[in-house]
Parts: sequence; C-alpha cells; structure tokens
Amino acid sequence: MTTQSVLIERDGPIATVTLNEPDTRNALSDTVIAGLTGFLETANADETLSCIVVTGAGRSFCSGGNIKDMHEGSHEMFHGAPHAMQDGYRRNIQRIPTLFHALDVPTIAAVNGHAIGAGCDLACMCDIRIANEGALFAESFLRVGLISGDGGAWFLPRVVGVAKALELALTCRTLNAAEAEKWGLVTHVVDPDVLLDEALGMARRIAAFPPKSIRLNKRLVRQSVELSLADSLELAAAYQAIVQHSADQKEAVAALIEKREPHFTGQ
Repeated sequence: MTTQSVLIERDGPIATVTLNEPDTRNALSDTVIAGLTGFLETANADETLSCIVVTGAGRSFCSGGNIKDMHEGSHEMFHGAPHAMQDGYRRNIQRIPTLFHALDVPTIAAVNGHAIGAGCDLACMCDIRIANEGALFAESFLRVGLISGDGGAWFLPRVVGVAKALELALTCRTLNAAEAEKWGLVTHVVDPDVLLDEALGMARRIAAFPPKSIRLNKRLVRQSVELSLADSLELAAAYQAIVQHSADQKEAVAALIEKREPHFTGQ
C-alpha cells in the first residue's frame, strides 16, 4: 500500500517502507499512521514477503508525535474527555505496535537520523536496528509532560533492559549512534552513504532462507520471551514438526549434502 506519506518498494521478497514526510522529520501524522498500518495489516498474508526494511525520507527516521497537533488539540488523541482520548490512542497510534507485534515477517529499522519519542519506539518495534553515524535516539516524552503512549514502555526494556529503559525515559537523555550501539539499542553503526545498502544486504541474507522457516524462527523467539522454558520447548517441537514437513526444509538439507545452492519455493 504505497501512499504519498509512506512509500513501499518491493525487490523480490524484500519490502522497503519509507516514511515520506521529511518536512516534519517524518512525524507520525494521520497519513503516515494510515500508510504504515495499511501495509502492516497485509504483510503476514503476503507469502512472497520475507523481510521488511523501515526507514525515513530525508535526514530523519521519525521525530515521533506531531507537537503542533498536541499544542492545538486538533487531534482526538489530544482533546476531549479522558475516555475519548484513550479511545483515540487505541484507534490511531497504538495500532502500530499491535501490528508490529503480530508480524511474522522480520523487520529491520534503518535509522537514518533522529529517532525521537515515538520514533525511538518505532525503531524498537523492529526486530533489528542499524543506524547511520548521525543517528540520535531519545525517549523524550517527559519533555512534553507525557508518557510513552505507543508501546515504548513494553518494547524498550526488551531491547536495552529495564534499568537503561528507565534512565532513558526518566532523564530524556539523547544517545548518539555510538552510545546507542554500546547500550544495545542498535546492532550496527555505518556510514550514512551505505546505511540502506547495509540494511538491504542483511534483509537479503535473511530472505535467502526458506520463507516459512524464517517466519516460524521469528515467531518462536518473540513468543518465547513471554513463555516458560517448558512452554517454549513445547512450541519449538510443534514448529519443528511443521517445518520438517515442508518441501523447502528438505531442499535445504539436500542442497547441503549435494554442495549446491538451494532453490526454495515457499512450500
């Protein structure tokens, strides 16, 4: 679902999703939210899709919520009775973390600049984060007297740990790219000129494996975070039985034995 505010480019099994409102540093406007959620709603059903790269147009990844809308109270998340505002969050920005969490397709955030507030949270919703050397990260909701209303309190501690998440949230500290790598917020820091190439290269390495097995590997890891060891092992046994009945798994083994490149069909 390509819109003016969110661009979707396909290269075989890889989709590049670009937030495309650089004048606002890709703030999460209604049109950006609609374009992003519209794509995510269909991603799991697309069996030809094996990896998603999320990035921003211009010099920022995502600056978070729109401060102008907040100041003017022009959005349902920022005006009305408390219960109405609560419903506004559910109908709008909270659709993003819900859809990311339900996504079986692996996601890579190519953070090309500012990732501030909800923009930092958006990066944390992705499975892997790569940043360019000029990237900046801040969980800065307290600067405008708010909490993270978009899932950051759930995602951020799972990325950096509870103590570091609390420090970021309670001090509004800004991390540069090198600090973000040291804190575990990103896995790689690269030159700005090669950021997208690096992210797409990683996406291609992921997409080179059997599609069904890719998705079940991600699902198992994400679900196991919430499970006991016994329940995780039970789930692993079930998923293993599923993939071992797939043609692609048999092809992977045959290709290794025959010392040739595998040919996967998604079956």
